[in-house]
Amino acid sequence: MSEQTGFSSAVIVAGGSGSRMGRPKQMLPLGAKPVLVRTVEAFLQTPEIKEIVVVTPPENRAELQKRFPGIVFADPGKTRLLSVKNGFLKTFAASQLVAVHDGARPLVEPAHISACLQAARQYGAAVLAVPVKDTVKVCEGGFVQNTLDRAVLWAAQTPQCYRRPVLAEALEKFGQEEGATDESQLVEKLGIKVRVVPSSYKNNKITTPEDLIFAEALLENSVIYRTGFGFDLHRLEPGRKLFIGGAEIPHTKGFLGHSDGDLVLHALCDAVLGALCAGEIGILFPPTDESIKGISSVKIVKKVLEIVRSHHAQIEHIDATIITQEPKIKPHYETVRKSLAEVFEMPLENVSFKSKSHEHVGEIGRGEAAMCHAVATLKIQK
Repeated sequence: MSEQTGFSSAVIVAGGSGSRMGRPKQMLPLGAKPVLVRTVEAFLQTPEIKEIVVVTPPENRAELQKRFPGIVFADPGKTRLLSVKNGFLKTFAASQLVAVHDGARPLVEPAHISACLQAARQYGAAVLAVPVKDTVKVCEGGFVQNTLDRAVLWAAQTPQCYRRPVLAEALEKFGQEEGATDESQLVEKLGIKVRVVPSSYKNNKITTPEDLIFAEALLENSVIYRTGFGFDLHRLEPGRKLFIGGAEIPHTKGFLGHSDGDLVLHALCDAVLGALCAGEIGILFPPTDESIKGISSVKIVKKVLEIVRSHHAQIEHIDATIITQEPKIKPHYETVRKSLAEVFEMPLENVSFKSKSHEHVGEIGRGEAAMCHAVATLKIQK
């Protein structure tokens, strides 16, 4: 890394119990994705961030490992500051800047993360914040004692960003303080002025059920829905294994193709790509490429899912209809549905699969071929 761009690490703290939510909030669904997944995605979209450490219990890690194999994990401490210390110790010593963020702030904007890092590089420490909108009262014994000047009040958010030596010294000297609610309080004790970087009210921390509803509403205003259509046709050849929707079906014939010939997966992949306006699988896996001859169609799906994630999209529903005279597909409906749900990483209730015969008409009716029609509906983050 050059001195100008630097190397920045992110520590995402997600070790809370969710007592005010009534259950752990980090993995609650928000727009069909867990809260913590959305938080990690925001930092992956920030160019300056080259390393992400997530401080979270082991039970939260499987979903994150599946989606983000490159992230690092740390165990939570008894307090937030101890969790931050655990995460900080897992970051690269070469990182010049460290951003500390609440895992329960999933709607932070990458541009604001970058702005906070830039300010930290210049001033040593910086926090995202928004002006306080409400009048704030100081109360004691149930009575107002004082009214604060709202014009000078800001509500601190995260990330809070620091030059690495600044955060290291603050955590070393004051990291055991149980009353501190954020790291910038510790940095202030070092005599360092913390720069305020204007943020967005969208960057709200999800603490109560009402916060989750608010976040869902904000998210719905920034998504669109699209439906794509897919089609495929393959010949049936004796002696080949028959794969339908990722499941191997007992039969004397299988689909002929450059891959394993799974026309249901092929049609669904094209439907998904169609919803994204991202081409079709013949471009990603050309039949002229001998190195992929016989490739499992499940691998094709995995590549398509990578493209879905790169478009900040989520597959909401898939529906496939295979048209074939043989074998009889109805006995295998649930097997194929469960396989499709697993391959596309979707809930079973969002997966539809069915079959039709070709009434003994043409090549399909003679058991020489089969075709598949498919549709997919995607939710896409604008």
